[in-house]
Parts: sequence; structure tokens; C-alpha cells
Amino acid sequence: MKAVSPSEIKSIQDYEIDRPRMRERVMKIKAVRRIHLGDHLTFLFENRDTVIYQIQEMMRAEGMTKPAEIKRELEVYNELVAGDGELCATLLIEYTDPALRDAKLRELLGLENHIVLRIGEAGEARAVFDTRQLSEDRISSVHYLTFPLGPQLSAAFPMATKVELRCDHEKLSVSQLLSAEQHAALVQDLSS
Repeated sequence: MKAVSPSEIKSIQDYEIDRPRMRERVMKIKAVRRIHLGDHLTFLFENRDTVIYQIQEMMRAEGMTKPAEIKRELEVYNELVAGDGELCATLLIEYTDPALRDAKLRELLGLENHIVLRIGEAGEARAVFDTRQLSEDRISSVHYLTFPLGPQLSAAFPMATKVELRCDHEKLSVSQLLSAEQHAALVQDLSS
């Protein structure tokens, strides 16, 4: 996917006019790209539309109008735009109780080595986590990650009859098959 350029970002005033329509459209895009892995892991596979929406929402919430501020947001969020042969996702680790969440975020240390996308019989891609979000005593509740598929898995992905997202951490072992609709959305992202 091509990175988002400054020319694709609207001023806050123009975005405010278009926001209801854009929000409705992007919520539909996000809905099919949101994959729940068990009760506590939610993956949102990102694409250009979700990234543009997030940039616009940040600008709106923070009142960003200066070109330097907008440029910084573009740099941050363009990291979520997948490169060739990649899929990118935001991972949310969700526990509603603060004490339980704190304990689980400590218990799930090393999670970055245990998230896998299995593409039928063709093989699997292990998630690559953003190392800036890792620490030695606990993991963050939000992570940005990339699934580097490479040429072989990218070619196999559209024709795979079964795509599975899996966590094989010793403290959390769960898997989820992607629905046909989810698979089709990610095929579209991979080919754009």
C-alpha cells in the first residue's frame, strides 16, 4: 500500500463537514477487519482508509492545524500502512478490571513471540511487534504489529481456503479462523 500523503488530509473544518459520512464508511471497513482472538485479544487490520480516518480524528481531537504537527501524525500513522507483502494490525489487549489487566500484562510478557497468521498449508507469518512498545516488566495494552508474508505467502494468501490467527503463549493459547469476509478484506489490502 502507498503511504498517506499530506494532500489526502483535509483541514479540520473540511473534515468536520465530511466526518459523518467518512465515519460511517470507515466503521464498516473496520468491522470486517476486526478479529477477536479469544476474549482478550482484538486485532484491527489497518489499511489506508483506517489510517486516514485515525489521522483526521487525532487532528480534530487535538486541534492540529500546524503543518509540522500534521506531518508528525502522518509519520506515526503511516507505519500502520502495510508495505509490499505485509499486513499491519493494531492489537488491543483488553481486560476491563484494572487490577486484572495489570496482572495479565505482566503475565503475558513475551507475547511478541507468540502471534502467528497461518495461511492454509502454505505456511505462517509470525507477527513483528514495534519494539518501541516493549518493556522488560510488562507489555503494553496496545501494540502495532506487522505480518511479513513475503512473496510466497502473499501469492498463497488469496487462494487459501483456511486462514487462522493464533496466539500460542503459554499463558494464553487461542486461535480463530478468519471468516470468508475477513479473508476477502485482507486479500484486498494485500493486493492494493
